Amino acid sequence: MNSKEKNVCNDVVVRFCGDSGDGMQLTGTLFSNLSAILGNEIATFPDYPADMRAPQGTVGGVSGFQVHVGSGIYTPGDEADVLVAMNCAALKVNYKVLKKMGVLIFDTDSFDEKNMEKAGYKTDNPFTELGLSDTIQLVPVALTSLTQKSLEGFGMDNKAVVRCKNMFALGLICWLFNRPLEQALHFLGNKFGKKPDLLKANSKVMTDGFNYGNNLHLNISTFEVSATTELPKGKYTIIAGNKATAWGLIAAAKKAGKELFLGSYPITPATDIMHELAARKDMGVKVVQAEDEIAGVCTALGAAFAGDLAVTSTSGPGLSLKSEAIGLGVMAEIPLVVIDVMRGGPSTGLPTKTEQTDLLQAIYGRNGECPCVVIAASSSDNCFNYAFEACKIALENIVPVILITDAYLGNGSALWKLPKLEDLPEIHPHTATDANKENYNACTRDEESKVRYFAYAGMEGFTHRNCGLERDSVKASISTDGANHAKMVETRAQKVAQVANQIPQLTVEGNPDADMLIIGWGSTHGHLLSAVNKMNEIGKPCALAHFNYINPLPKNSAEIIKKYKKVVVCELNSGQFATYLRSQIPHEYLQYNKVEGQPFNVGQIVDYLKTL
Repeated sequence: MNSKEKNVCNDVVVRFCGDSGDGMQLTGTLFSNLSAILGNEIATFPDYPADMRAPQGTVGGVSGFQVHVGSGIYTPGDEADVLVAMNCAALKVNYKVLKKMGVLIFDTDSFDEKNMEKAGYKTDNPFTELGLSDTIQLVPVALTSLTQKSLEGFGMDNKAVVRCKNMFALGLICWLFNRPLEQALHFLGNKFGKKPDLLKANSKVMTDGFNYGNNLHLNISTFEVSATTELPKGKYTIIAGNKATAWGLIAAAKKAGKELFLGSYPITPATDIMHELAARKDMGVKVVQAEDEIAGVCTALGAAFAGDLAVTSTSGPGLSLKSEAIGLGVMAEIPLVVIDVMRGGPSTGLPTKTEQTDLLQAIYGRNGECPCVVIAASSSDNCFNYAFEACKIALENIVPVILITDAYLGNGSALWKLPKLEDLPEIHPHTATDANKENYNACTRDEESKVRYFAYAGMEGFTHRNCGLERDSVKASISTDGANHAKMVETRAQKVAQVANQIPQLTVEGNPDADMLIIGWGSTHGHLLSAVNKMNEIGKPCALAHFNYINPLPKNSAEIIKKYKKVVVCELNSGQFATYLRSQIPHEYLQYNKVEGQPFNVGQIVDYLKTL
């Protein structure tokens, strides 16, 4: 191998791209898992179209998977060190992400006249047309024909053979990054173990791809990514945000001593939560796939009234449909967890893309004065923590809680240390006891916290009426009295507001002596922290306050915000959190907004902050 010496680096970004049927998600996932098992931190970004299957070779059907491997990883990365393009349409969609002098591995068999015309190229040289000729390191590989040659004699039809070319590319990438082939083959065995013929074919192709790299005579460096050394001892796994959310719900049910019930309806990008929970019947999980979004949340309300830990999951369009039933949960004071995995909107919008555009809907999107607790996860792995926290708040305060994640978190993966159940916080549901039995009704509550003592259906001695009509604050009978209604509105608001006494104080990261404070919430934490760190590295003092608790806000929020001369609110919408903050904590807020269906770009944030 006439290659340069190994390029030892702290981190590297790889992006795989091709047609939706080229297996880019699987290829990226296998490489990510391989990197994690070898001691690297990872952050992934699956990026795929909403079309069931766009015409092959068109820009509309390109699927991508980006992974950032190394140590101190907070984001999937702005630019790719290595781009693998399975066809010329994939290159056209993704070429801008490849950094200067990055490595481009491409399938020469797919760069013919027919495919270039289909992808919309105007010349016969895509690299010159895209301005790449002198700015990248080209690695042309006949992925398709080499795969066909590798599988000669396997008795597979050509279509099935060509579908294996992603494994040839993965074998080549394993060589490029000095990854052990044996471990990669082990992961492949886990994936295709029940399909021995397919496993044998893909293993052969991956091995040939690895060996092909060894025999290349290229003047490029292979990569050696330093392993992370600071990881605490424990058992680790790769976990996607939606799976972490599901596991957090299961853990909360165990800690609360309740059975878990999910009433839901399939919707991108939240459906994986339902899939994961449906596979956990052995852990006592009950899942109802309802006929629509409204039925899903209503079955959850019924399950909560019957004493289960009840959850419904959805995305933005479904949250709109569930709003009336969530209002019933607020009025009837029933514990409920609503999970909103946000996507691009409005309406059907961009089903597979990410945004933070449901925030104000989550806070205010119901008729009447209808407060809910709203919290947001900020990484794929801490979706577990905030799913657990949402359940704890709902059960201990007898309120609906809306947990916000998004497509970026839900589909993305991270290295996660599995917690022990005994180390998780205790959950004490605010359930009625014998001390509340005398004259019990639906308004029997703790007068300090305003939390009602919850009696589920069938509790002996706690027969009571409950519904969505306003009720008398003392007798719980139906009431249309104006003064009583005002008192009940205040009671429901106070019950949500007092949750601020139970949540952590807001903390500040970065330079504590800075004059500029960056504010973010939810999934943008990794990008904003990276931007703040870069600002401090170049001598531009900067701090970050990131919010996971939205309604109510942490009690010290105003104290922190008002310390800073410049406050910049950064979010993936047109300024919803900034608008909310202005209503809660009057201050002068600058805004940095992006609504493109994609996560933030750290470099672009830094460029903006440098202008302030």
